[in-house]
Amino acid sequence: MTQDVKESFGNGSGGPPPAPAALAAKVRTLAPSMTRSMQRVAEAVASDPAGCAALTVTGLAERTGTSEATVVRTARILGYPGYRDLRLALAGLAAQQQSGRAPAITTDIAVDDPIADVVAKLAYDEQQTLADTAAGLDTAQLGAAVSAAAGARRIDVYGVGASGLVAQDLAQKLLRIGLIAHAHSDPHLAVTNAVQLRAGDVAIAITHSGSTGDVIEPLRVAFEHGATTVAITGRPDGAVTQYADHILTTSTARESELRPAAMSSRTSQLLVVDCLFVGVAQRTYETAAPALAASYEALAHRHRR
Repeated sequence: MTQDVKESFGNGSGGPPPAPAALAAKVRTLAPSMTRSMQRVAEAVASDPAGCAALTVTGLAERTGTSEATVVRTARILGYPGYRDLRLALAGLAAQQQSGRAPAITTDIAVDDPIADVVAKLAYDEQQTLADTAAGLDTAQLGAAVSAAAGARRIDVYGVGASGLVAQDLAQKLLRIGLIAHAHSDPHLAVTNAVQLRAGDVAIAITHSGSTGDVIEPLRVAFEHGATTVAITGRPDGAVTQYADHILTTSTARESELRPAAMSSRTSQLLVVDCLFVGVAQRTYETAAPALAASYEALAHRHRR
């Protein structure tokens, strides 16, 4: 775990510790970027909050085969000032679960599952992905990205594959409220456009893995030319973040054979994109509202019979 990741997801942002109900979501979102020893601590508190709440820091360290320092670092990365605060959250989570836990639903889809089961499993998984993303999203980082985009001269969005579809979705939303925005899925075109960016412009890279070279390269070029850069990624320790002024983290939902990462990552990316867009629309409401009305009016005749 890098120092940057610690600062981004510890309590250093100044925000309050996550609510007990958000603890499990924070673990699912942040565990992939933790060290293996920290993962053992995180997995233990998420799977048995009641049992871990009864343990001292020494007891939890012994249970997970780690050190007291590792337990404290894990608590801070999850957003708690110290282990005492984490224990309080675990006790609260245990109480909530005892008061009425929803029935467990497995999201593993078999080839012979009835279509009704497929619908139920996918709906549950989508809901969980959205909840995890909302719980792990740093609103301070989001607010900073919104401010930059709302005042930008021009906004470039980079993404390939499924992330490219999300990039197009964001760009067309921004265009409809009167902003100059372009989505680039061609890596060569993305770089040649990034060269033209300057201070006052914004570049947004969307990559679930955080390591997509065709997305990282144009963001690096934009960063080096002075543009404000934003990374939307499922890996806050990924290579893309070294060129990002602001990092918006998406859920790293577990993938399966019939539901690859492209599906689960797209769901969380679209939520972040919508949050970003609505924030920008709020900040630019005086111009955004008339622009939206004009776009609706321009297309109205296409929807009339």
